[in-house]
Amino acid sequence: MFNHKVNEQIQLKLLEPRHADELYRLSDNNRKHLRQWLPWVDRTQSVEHTREYIQFAMNQYASNNGFQAGIFYQDQLVGCIGLHQIDWTNNKSSIGYWLAEAYQGKGIMSKACATVIHYLFDELRLNRVEIRAAVQNSKSRAIPERLNFTNEGLIRQAEWLYDHYVDHVVYGMLRDEWMKH
Repeated sequence: MFNHKVNEQIQLKLLEPRHADELYRLSDNNRKHLRQWLPWVDRTQSVEHTREYIQFAMNQYASNNGFQAGIFYQDQLVGCIGLHQIDWTNNKSSIGYWLAEAYQGKGIMSKACATVIHYLFDELRLNRVEIRAAVQNSKSRAIPERLNFTNEGLIRQAEWLYDHYVDHVVYGMLRDEWMKH
């Protein structure tokens, strides 16, 4: 089971059905904040939608195609981090994440990302990890920049976000680069 202690205050736990109510409440309470950058927010209208997402996440983990973990800060669910999927042929993956607005600026996401990256390179032996973020999403972009990812360029109109396209900046980290710092 994916369960990693980041530090004394932060823990990453694989999402399970028992988290559905808490996860729905968290996303619903942060709907306006999350909707700026995440396309799934409007589709998440009930605890049942959240249960379906958690079942998808459990199937993803069971099929060795990544994971979706809750980020727990002082034993309270404050966000999520996970992989979009794993490309085993090329030994690479990409990380996605979100954090409740009230918990931003505490270093939680940078520490959670670093823990996931260690896991991907050390335990899964992947060679490459990407993080993509909308050009205007400065808070999300700050994470890979803080972790010394390489800005590899721009993908124009990479994502449809409700009523417009957003460009993405692609950040990459190679296993050899990560091991050096």
